[in-house]
Amino acid sequence: MTALPRIAIATGDPAGIGPEISLKAALDPGIHALCRPIIVGDPAVLDAHAKASGLAPNIRLIGAIAEADWSDNAVNVLTATSGDNIALRFGTIDPAYGRASLASARRAIQAALANEVDAVVAAPQTEKSIALAGIKFDGYPTFVARETGIPENDVYLMVCFDDYRIVHMTLHLSVRQALALMTRERVLHVIRATDTALQKIGIAKPRIYVGGLNPHAGEDGLFGAEETDVIKPGIADAEAAGIDVHGPYGADTMFHKRDCDAYIVMLHDQGHITAKLLGFNRTAGLPIGSPILFSSVAHGSAHDIAGKGLANPGAVIEAVKRLARTAAQD
Repeated sequence: MTALPRIAIATGDPAGIGPEISLKAALDPGIHALCRPIIVGDPAVLDAHAKASGLAPNIRLIGAIAEADWSDNAVNVLTATSGDNIALRFGTIDPAYGRASLASARRAIQAALANEVDAVVAAPQTEKSIALAGIKFDGYPTFVARETGIPENDVYLMVCFDDYRIVHMTLHLSVRQALALMTRERVLHVIRATDTALQKIGIAKPRIYVGGLNPHAGEDGLFGAEETDVIKPGIADAEAAGIDVHGPYGADTMFHKRDCDAYIVMLHDQGHITAKLLGFNRTAGLPIGSPILFSSVAHGSAHDIAGKGLANPGAVIEAVKRLARTAAQD
């Protein structure tokens, strides 16, 4: 019998809902049917969240992935801390919490790079706490890139929900900075990364649609030249390489075209507005272009309900299931 894939769940912001939804996901029977979850984080933080949320998990602390054992319905926890050892205060911003959230993600990524786990799912972090810690961070895609030795602009975000997959060529940048990155070569690169990622998740011959930058995809140059000068040539290069790719289409109408496996957009809001309107709390972020399988949830750390047992683990559960199915195909 083939062993089920091992999925690391990094707990995210200690003061947010991340530890709670990580525990709830690790306890979910549907998860255990597909994979072997391992929580990566601070045991003391997990204990505080469990007590506050009325959970009573059978925690098994491990010092290495090889020690994991899921008998007796145990929840395996691989310790990862920032070393700050400050008292936990739910719903607060603190640089120690920023360091802790990235410490758990970093340890999980290290396990994936060492082939100790098959994929990583990260619970939500709080960017204000990370910024106060003086750590460069503008989202998980660039963090994953740096941690895996990839140029940070060569890892892209694929937002997934239901049967939608939306890839962002640029993400947490000003529009001015995003325009500076928009080249024919980068359009080809993001198309290639999307095609490769889709094949990894089991789509043998992906069909990809690419959105434009300007209104109506430039309207043949009436509203801007980026489509004719940059995006169309990049698409043509991808077609010449054998990729089934089409566009550019107006970003306001492209998502009505449902006969494709993924959409590529040029700017953050072109994809996120659609995802948050249609997917809301079902969305997961999948950085593509790195050597590991990694996903994060698209919602925030919800400080207003942290420590109250009210957090819905649905997005983490769906992210784990998605990566478990992908890992099982490798």
